[in-house]
Amino acid sequence: MITRTVSVFLSLVFASLVSAVEKPNIIIIFCDDMGYADIGPFGAEGYETPNLDRMAQEGMKFTDFHVGASFCSPSRATLMTGCYPIRVGVPGNFNPNSKTGLNPNEITIAEIVKQKDYATAMYGKWHLGHMPEFLPTSQGFDEWFGLPYSNDMWPYHPDPRYNFPDLPLMEGTEVLNPAITDKEQVNLTTWYTERAVAFIEKNRENPFFIYLPHAMPHVPLYASDKFSGTTERGPLGDVVAEIDWSVGQILDTLKREDLDENTLVVFTSDNGPWLLYGNHGGSAGPLREGKGTRFEGGFRVPCVMRWPGKIPAGEVCDELTGSMDLLPTVAELVGAAVPTDRIIDGRNIAPLLFGERGAVSPHEMFYYFGGRALNGVRSGKWKLLFPHEFSQPSPAGIDGIHGQRKLVPIGLSLYNLDTDLGERRNVAEQYPEVVADLEALAERARLDLGDGERAGPNRRPVGGLERR
Repeated sequence: MITRTVSVFLSLVFASLVSAVEKPNIIIIFCDDMGYADIGPFGAEGYETPNLDRMAQEGMKFTDFHVGASFCSPSRATLMTGCYPIRVGVPGNFNPNSKTGLNPNEITIAEIVKQKDYATAMYGKWHLGHMPEFLPTSQGFDEWFGLPYSNDMWPYHPDPRYNFPDLPLMEGTEVLNPAITDKEQVNLTTWYTERAVAFIEKNRENPFFIYLPHAMPHVPLYASDKFSGTTERGPLGDVVAEIDWSVGQILDTLKREDLDENTLVVFTSDNGPWLLYGNHGGSAGPLREGKGTRFEGGFRVPCVMRWPGKIPAGEVCDELTGSMDLLPTVAELVGAAVPTDRIIDGRNIAPLLFGERGAVSPHEMFYYFGGRALNGVRSGKWKLLFPHEFSQPSPAGIDGIHGQRKLVPIGLSLYNLDTDLGERRNVAEQYPEVVADLEALAERARLDLGDGERAGPNRRPVGGLERR
């Protein structure tokens, strides 16, 4: 009887250990305003990114990876919830004066992995509401260290229209430093990296999820002394070189702790480069425009994923994917349930991730929202933009000063992204049947989510409406 009891006990312990080993660790590195061509695997010039090059060589590069919006808060809402930002009530950016935030009723990617007892941590910029009930530790993260919003939302903003208070550095719900200065900003990338490394070491025996949203290369640009002035590109290159160093620190720690083959690392950005800041903004490479626009330069971002032994090394995925797909994909990988009581726009892209033969994009269409307005729709190689205005540098800023901008109108435009990735040739008149098909897809979005101030039935509210 004792022997049988011991045997059953040991079997249960062994099963538990196997289950723990099979749960992959997840690390998502999310840069701020990093353009499509700002890292080596996508053509960066004037500096090197050897660790990101290594990630691409040992993993998979995604060339058609899209975010949910071309600016900060909405893009982060998509990553956290797997939904178009308008669906979860986040059409625009929060700021230090906002009384709203990501609704606590939403289920974040951190809360998904918590179903499976993951340790969760975030180090970096949140930007989804700074009131206590909206902060990361109220949205599924065990710990958080970083900034509640963008690093330019402080009293030193060069544009006098922005009257921001002091920028706090926080840990959990505690303010560590109520007024961060440039002397602290130079340390942000290093601080975030050191925290992430320590968390990996502390949780090497437990499944963990780390969300590492860097403050950079969003302006103002700050690199630590070990990287400042080290690249031909100047401050932008120095900052990206330090982010690459950060990636190397994480990869080396995984290797040292024997976690390499049980960890998925995702590297991507929240939107395209902020071109209005001239040489302090990044590059969209072959793509048109950048941050704040509905062109590919605003929505399509660099993405590399690495998981030795699971993701085929040195592969390239050209299928349409996006940050909204990370939540359902991570849920699949960790064996957690995706919410069934609400619409989730993202799809599981594990077949693409693992290089399965015949795997294709799970998206029939992709929508380009600008705030609450539906500005475009894509299906396959075809992209249709509806008439709207977009901001264009005129001229671009220099040395980190915001350049003048002009609002440029664009009419109904159809692009074949297979042959015109730069969106230069409007072929709407040549393909009226394609325009009609895409307009029909757009009408589905309007019936679902609405357009502009006309809300659709499946929009969910932002958190804190009662404070307005």
